[in-house]
Amino acid sequence: MRTFLRSILFLSISLTLPALHAADMSDAAYMASMAAMHAGDSPVASPVAVVPPRMPVQGADVVYASVDGKPVHGYLSRPAAAKGPLPGIIVIHEWWGLNDNIRHATDRLAGEGYAALAVDLYGGQAGATPDEATKLMTAAMAHTDLVQSNLRQAYAYLHEHEQAPRMAVLGWCFGGGWSLQTALLFPDQLDGVIMYYGKPVTDVAALAKLKMPLIGFFGAEDKGITVDMVQAFEAALKQAKVDEEIHIYPHAGHAFANPSGQSYQPEAAQDSWQRTVQFLSRHLGGG
Repeated sequence: MRTFLRSILFLSISLTLPALHAADMSDAAYMASMAAMHAGDSPVASPVAVVPPRMPVQGADVVYASVDGKPVHGYLSRPAAAKGPLPGIIVIHEWWGLNDNIRHATDRLAGEGYAALAVDLYGGQAGATPDEATKLMTAAMAHTDLVQSNLRQAYAYLHEHEQAPRMAVLGWCFGGGWSLQTALLFPDQLDGVIMYYGKPVTDVAALAKLKMPLIGFFGAEDKGITVDMVQAFEAALKQAKVDEEIHIYPHAGHAFANPSGQSYQPEAAQDSWQRTVQFLSRHLGGG
């Protein structure tokens, strides 16, 4: 474990500022890289990788928003024995969409003492194949104004309906990028942002608006969100004076925390989960 953590520390050393352009990526290039990295994957989780929540939870379908005149259904999970308001987490799905993997992850987050709301950015659909997921992600990225409206209403739902006293956002892959974008929508209202292998931002002026801590998890073998991009992101965060913590896992690729497909990396997934729980406890005070 010590060797593993030393490797993480070594890979987390940031580049100097002139390399910041390395993290810039167009939406088209980003979507193409996601499709390439998920080719041949499946959203069906291995039973071995399904970990039960730390405490019993209750999850249910809820309508948390209305976008383009249509109700948006999400998945809200809370500890079964909890009474009264809890810290909230906006949970943003990866490129497959809001599926059973995401619901299970949301239950697991709720089991740490939170009201966790898994949003749906795909209009009630989820991809069962890489081609389907690509089409859904492409459609969402073509209407980012609607995605932003969706996420603003998710924040409002947890703030007003659940009366969450503190709130964080967490996402994976496509959702990891939108986790950061959500933080930029609420730069002084959220209490933490967690991104798993999401698209970085290197605009120092934009990042300087963030008033919450950020933790990010990335894979050294990710061919889409590369080490150079992550290190450039880290350098921009440092220059922007954001309270940041970036981890790059050796021998891990994109989607290393997803228990479906070919990319699951148990050691990196377990370590990033433990760090996620610690981060949430530190900044939201769940449990």
